[in-house]
Amino acid sequence: MSSLLPTLRLAQQDFFKLRKHRPAPAWALWLLTLIYSLGFGLGFMVIAGVLGRQWNSLSFWQQSALPFIAVALVIGLVVHSVFSLIEHFAPQRFIDWSNGEPTLAVGAFFGLSITACVGLGVMLSRLLLGGLPGMQHVSWQPSQSWSGFLVLAAFISVIASLWAWQEWREEQLKRQAQEAQLRLLQAQIEPHFLFNTLANVRSLIDCEPRAAGELLDAFTDHLRASLLSMRSERVSLDKELELVGHYLRLMQLRMCERLQFHIEADDAARQALLPPLLLQPLVENAIQHGLECQVEGGTVRIKATVETGTLRIQIQDDGRGLEAPRRSDRKGHGVALNNIRERLKSRYGEAGTLQLHAALPRGTEALIALPYQTQSSN
Repeated sequence: MSSLLPTLRLAQQDFFKLRKHRPAPAWALWLLTLIYSLGFGLGFMVIAGVLGRQWNSLSFWQQSALPFIAVALVIGLVVHSVFSLIEHFAPQRFIDWSNGEPTLAVGAFFGLSITACVGLGVMLSRLLLGGLPGMQHVSWQPSQSWSGFLVLAAFISVIASLWAWQEWREEQLKRQAQEAQLRLLQAQIEPHFLFNTLANVRSLIDCEPRAAGELLDAFTDHLRASLLSMRSERVSLDKELELVGHYLRLMQLRMCERLQFHIEADDAARQALLPPLLLQPLVENAIQHGLECQVEGGTVRIKATVETGTLRIQIQDDGRGLEAPRRSDRKGHGVALNNIRERLKSRYGEAGTLQLHAALPRGTEALIALPYQTQSSN
């Protein structure tokens, strides 16, 4: 029992939305379906009793309880099965559409689907349950009761559509606030990063003017790419890797031979669209907390692949690792990581993740996974 309630709460997350992958086990989803179906059957029975002015009739409750509950459970199983098949076979683009803005077309899809499932559930109930004791007196022909059942199902679909629209609107406002906060944070370049870079330029002007020029050019390229990214809602991975490349070249000039980096991504991965400025905070963490504090420096490796409709981006360093103590001159408390996770969850739900774990033989590996989307798929 101690693990049942948390598991059901996990299953409740996005229960009424289509999801390719769900964190909860299948049995919890089925159990939640039975609970909701039971509540629907009891609720409709009460409404029928009140509207039919039979709420004080004991015979009504004795005769109606079994049919209402049994049919509601069958309908719930049909709805669960149908939408599970849709989740399994429908392309990710359709799933994203159904979970996006609840337009009239989206509402019509869910309303018609649920109403069809209710009709199919009534038919199956007749075939499967019509001969059971207590069910012989049920009229399975179209009648006022079953018509009311369908009308109530359609009404619930309308209410659910309005609720979904309100929830979607709140999610959009939250996401817009997060994006605005991110852009504000990115626009306010960290003083130590800016001042250190300019100080390095100044120190090189007299003794190594060529190196100073290269450092200043790399810094300018990085700022220009950052400004272009911040003005876009989504960018291609190719542009994101270009921005990260500017940053790594800039840090390479600062750290000299102590920093090496490799970026690997095929054409399909480079065409993927994603929120801007997802990778740079992870690269910054790899350098600041893993490599910059090592005398020998190290290497940052970035690899992007597309696997079964999912874009996977791996950022790995061979620095001090997750267990190393944090530097006292760095203020990081996981804010950047939490920000990335919130942005991924807000835009992709459970399909967008960020995982951080130890790399072999040493160092840290960050892995971003999100649905593979391109300009042509929108």
